[in-house]
Amino acid sequence: MTVLRSLVLFVLAALAEIGGAWLVWQGWREQRGLWWIAAGVVALGCYGFVATFQPDANFGRILAAYGGVFVAGSLGWAMVVDGFRPDRWDLAGAALCLLGVAVIMYAPRAGGLAGQ
Repeated sequence: MTVLRSLVLFVLAALAEIGGAWLVWQGWREQRGLWWIAAGVVALGCYGFVATFQPDANFGRILAAYGGVFVAGSLGWAMVVDGFRPDRWDLAGAALCLLGVAVIMYAPRAGGLAGQ
């Protein structure tokens, strides 16, 4: 259950961060206005809190692992929202990043998340 909770929190963090950055991008680059930017700033602020709910107490580990989730999530967001079509190298890179997430977060270690 702890691993499932951690994965859900990573997905929520990705939605908040990627969605927030996308809203800021839309507000500024696509000239949709300050409300889009403000919504993006709020979403980015929410992202900042999500990591604090991770079961592992090591900030550096959480942030390092989240980086891989961010990479894969960004490609997924681009596919769904912007119609981006990743090539095989994009997909291979995202898969490597997710493998890194698994190793960093869920490898057996004394006192670590996988060891709980």
